[in-house]
Amino acid sequence: MNDFSKTARLMRRGTDFLGSETAILCGAMSWVSERNLVSAISNAGGFGVIACGAMTPELLDAEIAATRALTDKPFGVNLITMHPQLFDLIGVCEKHGVTHVVLAGGIPPKGSVEAIKGGKNPAKVICFAPTLALAKKLLRSGADALVIEGMEAGGHIGPVSTSVLAQEMLPELSEEHLIFVAGGIGRGETIAGYLEMGAAGVQLGTRFACAVESIAHADFKKAFFRASARDAVASVQVDARLPVIPVRALKNKGTEAFTAKQREVADILDREEIAMAEAQLQIEHYWAGALRRAVIDGDVENGSLMAGQSVGMLKEEEPVADIVAKLMRQSEEALARR
Repeated sequence: MNDFSKTARLMRRGTDFLGSETAILCGAMSWVSERNLVSAISNAGGFGVIACGAMTPELLDAEIAATRALTDKPFGVNLITMHPQLFDLIGVCEKHGVTHVVLAGGIPPKGSVEAIKGGKNPAKVICFAPTLALAKKLLRSGADALVIEGMEAGGHIGPVSTSVLAQEMLPELSEEHLIFVAGGIGRGETIAGYLEMGAAGVQLGTRFACAVESIAHADFKKAFFRASARDAVASVQVDARLPVIPVRALKNKGTEAFTAKQREVADILDREEIAMAEAQLQIEHYWAGALRRAVIDGDVENGSLMAGQSVGMLKEEEPVADIVAKLMRQSEEALARR
């Protein structure tokens, strides 16, 4: 790693917490954030995070072991709070001595934070906080760090922009707590700005999705390279009774299919054939399948092309190490100009 002394100084709390050379996390992208990309990011000085998504405990067990075979650097695991086998997945992370568990998709269920932090191999807990009130609640409940992610991000999003969340939450929380900023970050100059505001580090997903080490299909990557920021649109909720978190993705036939899927699930709810939790799980399974079609099979028309608005900055495949070095260099040059 080159001498990025100004950036490194501002990232120190984040790097001490993560155990990595830089406080740049990779967002957990289903089918993309797997052993190859995660290990490459950690080996390049960042902090890779495995996207567990809808994996079974057996699949996660194999993925962690495979990642460990590719890197001796720290990495984390992202778990979805509504997963029906959440506590079994926590057990798999404990078995492997995973150092950091990221809980996403809602408020952590009772006992989950305690299970992660209190096992034989205690891990640090990172949670997502879309509001200041929830951020404070999560910190009181034992979260060791938070990610505040704005609506510019890809995948599941909240309603507020990154810049507004940062202005609202960093002055209030960052002095005493570790806050990572995510959503719409594509260049190091932006990283420098959030670090100066008090962030411990940042999280990027879209920027890494088309890295050389990403297993995403070539057609998936080409769709990203062709896209502009305005092509990454948020999904529409068609029924207020079905609390579906909006998803940002490149507009295609798959976007329209999701609207139809929501209507289908809402009709099943009307007939009282399934409970609300099962309805939400069906939506999650839809996204897992749609993502696989795009990422693995290369079906960029009917699959889900989850992407943040920073997608317009992607023009070509780059090795992960080059991406991390470029972000750090841009941040360092921005800080030097201050």
